[in-house]
Amino acid sequence: MKASSALPASLPAASPDGTPMGVAWAPIAAFCFLWSSAFAAAKIAVRDCPPLTLLTVRFLIAGILMLGVAVASGRWARPTGRDVASLVLLGVLNNALYLGLSWSGMTTVSSAFTAVLISTNPLLIGVLAGPVLGERLGWRKLLGLCLGLAGVALVLRSRLSGMQEDLHGTLLVTGGLLALVAGTLLYKRLKPTTGLWTATGIQSLAGAVAMLPIALLHDNLAEARFTASLFWSMAYMIVAVSIGGYYLWFMILGRASATAASALHFLMPPLGLLFGWLVLRESVSWLDLLGIVPIAFGIWLATRRAP
Repeated sequence: MKASSALPASLPAASPDGTPMGVAWAPIAAFCFLWSSAFAAAKIAVRDCPPLTLLTVRFLIAGILMLGVAVASGRWARPTGRDVASLVLLGVLNNALYLGLSWSGMTTVSSAFTAVLISTNPLLIGVLAGPVLGERLGWRKLLGLCLGLAGVALVLRSRLSGMQEDLHGTLLVTGGLLALVAGTLLYKRLKPTTGLWTATGIQSLAGAVAMLPIALLHDNLAEARFTASLFWSMAYMIVAVSIGGYYLWFMILGRASATAASALHFLMPPLGLLFGWLVLRESVSWLDLLGIVPIAFGIWLATRRAP
């Protein structure tokens, strides 16, 4: 089954320039909400359980559920050997490395800061999409990406100059950022033909298998506390983020260029700051808010249709 066949029939075809306009705005809004809220939910969860153990359990349960949905909905088709190999590699990058490193970093840095740092991935993808994928980077997208990066840099300067964040945690999150960039570019390059439920489920299970030995070696299970906040945050991340968020991300990525789709991640700093403030009472400065302006304008430029 082709990846596109798993998409709702109501979604229009991709626009000529490959922008997210080819995807209905409702899935885009849902993706941005779910993806940005995950940082605050993760920050709550890692208070009561080591991060790598949490991720292993999350990937395992989410993968089983998604493959179950594929079978129950009649969308299961046995993947080819090439697709399985591609999805395992993508699962290691998009799940194990991206979230393993960023969650480990988030034990010593704030959820809002993590969201801001991860959101710099559109610029890296925009620069690499040309030589790797052959995508054309016009002046509008380039200017939009630069404005988005300027806004993110403003927020980063505000937080690092005040010594609010830990350097080691920052480096771990940066490693997660690089894994996400590699996973995004490879997804577009490899183009797995398996249906979205099956593809996302296999990636999640691959992430669990890759994470398990590291979690057993690194984490101390005696530190885990089975609290209500741990249960509800894990349930939210499994159902809303791993199943809903990743499904929507790969759907958008399948309909838009890598550059335009990844530009949506510039929405994560303001949304991440909002969730960090609302849920965790993390501080937000006026410089953080000022950085939202170029971010918003940059997204508009990077994702708008060419005249």
